[in-house]
Amino acid sequence: MTPLLERSAELRALDGLLAGSAAGGRVAVVSGEAGSGKSTLAAAFAEAAGPRAQMLWGACDPLLTPRALGPLHDIARRLGGRLRDRIADGPRGEVFDLLLEALDRPPRAARPVVVLEDLHWADEATLDMVAFLGRRLALCRALLLITFREDEVGPDHRLRTVLAGLPPGLVRRISLPPLSAAAVAELARAAGREAPEVHEVTGGNPLLVTEVLAAPARGVPPTVRDLVLSRLATLTPPAREVAHLVSVVPSRAGAELLGDRLTEVDECLARGVLTARGSGVAFRHELLRRAVEESLSPVRRQALHAEILRACERLPGVDPAALVHHAHHAGDPGAVLRWAPVAARRAASLGAYKQAAAHYALALPLAVEHPVRDRAALLEEYSVAAYHGGLTEALDASRAALALRIELGEPLPTGVALRWVSRLSWWNGRPDEAREVGFRAVEVLERQPPGPELAAAYSNLSQLFMLRDEKDEAIAWGTRATELARLVGDLDTEVHALINIGSARLHRGDPAGVADLREAHERAVAAGLDDHAGRALTNLASSAVDWYDLDLAEQTLDRILPFLTARDLDGYARHLLGHRARLHLARGDWAAAADDAEQALTGPAMNGGGLVPALVARAALRVRRDEPGALADALRTAERGYPTGESQFFCPPATVLAEAYWLAGDLPAAAAEARRGLEVALRAGHPWFAGELAFWLWRSNGPATAAPPPATAAPLSATAAPSPATAPQPSATAAPPSATAAPLPASAAPRQAAAEAPAADPPDDALVEAALAVAAEPFRRLIEGDWQAAAAHWDALGCSYLAACARSHGDAPATAEALRVFDRLGATAPARRLRASLRERGLPVPRGPRAATAADPTGLTARQREVLHLLAEGLSNADIAARLVLSAKTVDHHVSAVLTKLGVSSRGKAAAEARTRGLI
Repeated sequence: MTPLLERSAELRALDGLLAGSAAGGRVAVVSGEAGSGKSTLAAAFAEAAGPRAQMLWGACDPLLTPRALGPLHDIARRLGGRLRDRIADGPRGEVFDLLLEALDRPPRAARPVVVLEDLHWADEATLDMVAFLGRRLALCRALLLITFREDEVGPDHRLRTVLAGLPPGLVRRISLPPLSAAAVAELARAAGREAPEVHEVTGGNPLLVTEVLAAPARGVPPTVRDLVLSRLATLTPPAREVAHLVSVVPSRAGAELLGDRLTEVDECLARGVLTARGSGVAFRHELLRRAVEESLSPVRRQALHAEILRACERLPGVDPAALVHHAHHAGDPGAVLRWAPVAARRAASLGAYKQAAAHYALALPLAVEHPVRDRAALLEEYSVAAYHGGLTEALDASRAALALRIELGEPLPTGVALRWVSRLSWWNGRPDEAREVGFRAVEVLERQPPGPELAAAYSNLSQLFMLRDEKDEAIAWGTRATELARLVGDLDTEVHALINIGSARLHRGDPAGVADLREAHERAVAAGLDDHAGRALTNLASSAVDWYDLDLAEQTLDRILPFLTARDLDGYARHLLGHRARLHLARGDWAAAADDAEQALTGPAMNGGGLVPALVARAALRVRRDEPGALADALRTAERGYPTGESQFFCPPATVLAEAYWLAGDLPAAAAEARRGLEVALRAGHPWFAGELAFWLWRSNGPATAAPPPATAAPLSATAAPSPATAPQPSATAAPPSATAAPLPASAAPRQAAAEAPAADPPDDALVEAALAVAAEPFRRLIEGDWQAAAAHWDALGCSYLAACARSHGDAPATAEALRVFDRLGATAPARRLRASLRERGLPVPRGPRAATAADPTGLTARQREVLHLLAEGLSNADIAARLVLSAKTVDHHVSAVLTKLGVSSRGKAAAEARTRGLI
């Protein structure tokens, strides 16, 4: 066995975590490039732990579509009991609880070590399991050891989100670097080889080094493929055929596939081509398996997949995802069509909606010759899975299903399809189409005997009216839906309608809406209606943020986000991450706001208004920090939100765009956007939207305490703003129904003649007066001149930035305090604007940030320079955190700030830029 070199520190770290798990669970995250020795390290740790640990191994497989909870199946076979019995068809929550129960062992027993290998191939249900365990490991003594390939997990991979969500105090990240030249030389000497070029060719990759040194021929093959084929050449033809068969199995080949070829299997094991894995055999590394598989002719690969498919179809309990994989590569469309829907339904039942949608997408092109009714049903199932997975393909699939239902001439399924198209049209930013199709659904279904389909159509209209702030109509249609749903025993629709009614009441400012939404959530959870359960508290949390009920918002977000994540309801989860970013923004935790906004915006494209909250939070941060491209970001929020015509997606973009223009000194443009948003807020009767937009309209019309900056004040980057010709405009097909939601005006782009613009027309004063009648108290007090009461109100809410904005209209001590807050938050643009205003007013101007930071043209703080130095030395964030005695999260923020201030996109570029500028 090859000695384990240069991994002693990592082994000590794992041993320490095992010892530390006596007081509660721990997580070890082992990462490195393919072939860096992650599995070898885990095996060495298991051997060293001996009887102190109960090793539970599970691995993810590189299937065409990963099998749901693949690693847990491996572990369940080892643990047995109820977990093994229930994993195939039990609810996912029950299965996870059974796993946690199995890990809860007596203090004197061996500590469970759950090894999950190759999480870069994990399905979403497995990632949910990791998140579930990570949040609960403090309750047991287990060690969770995760391995993944760093080079196969990009910035958008959900594994990064899961790892970021693990409790920081329980997690130890272990990154495996390549072997040094000295270590490779030692391995070569141990193998009796003189191979000074091995390190150069392999880059110190332990797997490649091992394979090169074990190759029968001297010299270094140029690629892994050449290496493994040279190893295969030493086998007898029958043994080589076994290796070929195993190469097309993306995990391990068991006895059911190998049959009576035991002699050939033993030869492969003896020659080191294969290794024992559980009750079967596999290649020692995925790279080797792929090299062999790719060496086969397409015809041979197809024949082997067909052979495996035939064998697996005869076996009970085979994962349908594996059958789909082999059927697809065998070129057997009948088998794909037979097994893909089965695999999709199983994945959906486990909450792995993206995997389910991928299976449906594979089956649908093959179903063109099937009966119309079957194709329609398949499209409808696909659209539901895609919707839950946050995929934009859901709308096209639902429209295709509707066309087939119309072709069949079946009124009831047609009405149901119309209602679903209506829902997905709204979700994809087509509110007018959603309402039109929603009414068509009611029209079709009212011609049939009343049933749950009609009740659902009524509730759909209730939801659409609620979203447009037409509260009376929403409640009326919701009541109609509820009455019919109760009459026909349709709990699904009854809960859906209750959410609409509760949300409409909440939009009226009626606290009964909170109770309605909580009740709807509890009833939905009890009935297993995950989408309704998620929507109920999504509406409550988002409304609470909009109404500045921040404690209620935080409590609700803490409750519902784990629920959504565990059930793969990505659309709702990303939407709420944007609202949580707005919550952090309001409370002055701008680093957390930036993290949540970026996390929400990372992932597949989402149409409609779902990502508007995240876009607003990011734009507000960039505008206040005076970052390049900030105004363009603010314009993009309006481009996405204005076409909806809905106050929740219209007013926040109008606010951030008004603030951006005001900070840039373009007061007419700021007033235009504030006016535009205020009209929508007043129509909706929303006191907080109305108050905030009235504040910006009042401020943009030039109160004495907010005089424009002098000409020398630096505006937002001119290059950040599109010209009037290129400014983003809403799609004509998604145009709002009223003038209040018209396309962006010419004032949405900076104008050279802003200084000569005439004063605001009197109607602005009337609009502000109208807003004061409904505006929330702190905005009303500020506009009326009572900045002290406004600041006190914001202080009580914990909103430091808005409190500083209020104090910026006060006396010298108040403005000095406002500047301190702006400087502490890094709000460069408001601080510069206020200092210019103080000079205009003849008030003292406190000094700005410390000279050390101001003198640095990059704006790097002393701590950020330290981080930059260590980053340039090649240290990981975890290593930097250990060196500077900081949390990993804090280092993440510092690294992000360094990249932003240097204007680069990667760590390597940051180091290069720092050297170019002489910073290090």
